[in-house]
Amino acid sequence: MFRGLARVRACGTLSWPVVRGTNTVVSCGCNLHLIEPFALENTWLLHRIPSTRTFSAEAQQQTGENGEKKAPVPEEERKPLSSHASPLTVYDHKVFYHDLSEDKFQRTVIERFQSLYEKMGTYRPSASNSILSMLFSGPGGKRWGMGGSDSRIPRGIYLWGTVGGGKTMLMDMFFDTLEGLDPDIKKRRIHYYDFMQIVHTRIHEAKKLAPPRDISRWDTYQPFDPVPPVGDSIMEESWILCLDEFQVTDIADAMILRQLFAYLFDKGLILVATSNRPPDDLYKNGIQRSNFLPFIDMLKKTSNVVSLDPGVDYRRKALAGADKLFFVTTNPEDQAEEALNGMFKFLASKETDAVKEITIRIKGRDVHFDKSCGGVLYSTFEELCARPLWTNDYLKLTQVFHTILIKDIPLLSQKNKSEARRFICLIDTLYDHKIRVVASGVAPYWELFQNSAVSDEERLQENRLLIDDLGIKASEKGSLDSGVFSGEEELFAFDRTVSRLTEMQTKDYWKKWKTYVENRA
Repeated sequence: MFRGLARVRACGTLSWPVVRGTNTVVSCGCNLHLIEPFALENTWLLHRIPSTRTFSAEAQQQTGENGEKKAPVPEEERKPLSSHASPLTVYDHKVFYHDLSEDKFQRTVIERFQSLYEKMGTYRPSASNSILSMLFSGPGGKRWGMGGSDSRIPRGIYLWGTVGGGKTMLMDMFFDTLEGLDPDIKKRRIHYYDFMQIVHTRIHEAKKLAPPRDISRWDTYQPFDPVPPVGDSIMEESWILCLDEFQVTDIADAMILRQLFAYLFDKGLILVATSNRPPDDLYKNGIQRSNFLPFIDMLKKTSNVVSLDPGVDYRRKALAGADKLFFVTTNPEDQAEEALNGMFKFLASKETDAVKEITIRIKGRDVHFDKSCGGVLYSTFEELCARPLWTNDYLKLTQVFHTILIKDIPLLSQKNKSEARRFICLIDTLYDHKIRVVASGVAPYWELFQNSAVSDEERLQENRLLIDDLGIKASEKGSLDSGVFSGEEELFAFDRTVSRLTEMQTKDYWKKWKTYVENRA
């Protein structure tokens, strides 16, 4: 479930089974035949779009003195990069061969990663943080505030900045080079949403394995703490954890993070994370945020906080001439309905399966879609975001499909906040697994989220159950201004969604799925 994104290499012909795992109810036994990226560009339904958008940070091109673009040097003309190359060496290699343009802000960040990389060659977590060490002062006692810091443990990196600046790319450079440094280093690179989904699952499993209560002490509180077994399972698998898109919006996550990471940091975990927010803005205006603040202090003590703001969204810098993959239903020139139907017909012709309905079983639930063909899903926004689906469901889709068409995305606001949250989660998941997306909506994708004002009465009506569960007094002034009710978090997160949708229209992005599948195999 956890994985690292290896550096992009030349890829050969590959086919991948549609059905993975035993929980998927799919009657077809076909293979996903990989089509050439953007083989669609000569079909009648694709239109050219203005040159005002961007390539991903990893695919940005250098610009010469006269503003002309310098194309990346062909692979056969390059000097091979050593498998033991460091992050700084990889960055210099990409700049030299015009995969990246020189950026002083990115160079400063990669030098911080280089410093951490050099420490990883000799660092290993100590086995001394045992149960006994938790009872006495020292590194193991920090969870209860009794111990001091352990200077032997290198500080991780918390990298934050505006969208499209290259945060994920730089973190991946660091992660990918660890294998060449030492194959025995236990490491993971995962999206924050995916990580928290696994944490919740493991907490649930740990509680099921909890020892039975002592009936003879029925009148005595007998707590069970699932954090140690969950934390130990994480440390057994990795002690360098790279989390992409760290953003805390859920009260359950906020309460878990403090205890879990206190335990993990005590055990010697190195955290590397990317985020669009500085640490002090995490879970901003969240419910019971005072209980979350110790985690922020802990994060700043165990990580070097690094800002990356080059003033450029590389995803929006050079999308000139790319093929259009988002169609506006209110724009007659886009012919959105005909465009998506034509796109699906073309993609389906490359599959070996028939067009039909599909039902996918996810954790005991059947999720039905009306139209699919092999590795291509033709869905509506209602099917994907109006139903109670979340990360686990979207993850399963990435295991079954390589291309997803999303039809009729409406305007998103506080009035349909649940759907907006699911859409943000959906795009994050599809992007992280390099799934190809074609979509249509009532407005250009960068204008879909409208943060229109909503009255307290409307907020109260929509969130009544949550307000009751949390014991919030709606009559108190400001009680409904928390980010979970105000829509502020969704508006902030949607900036990332827009940036990712932009990148997902590029040829470079469409090429990534083949490489990602090879690395996942």
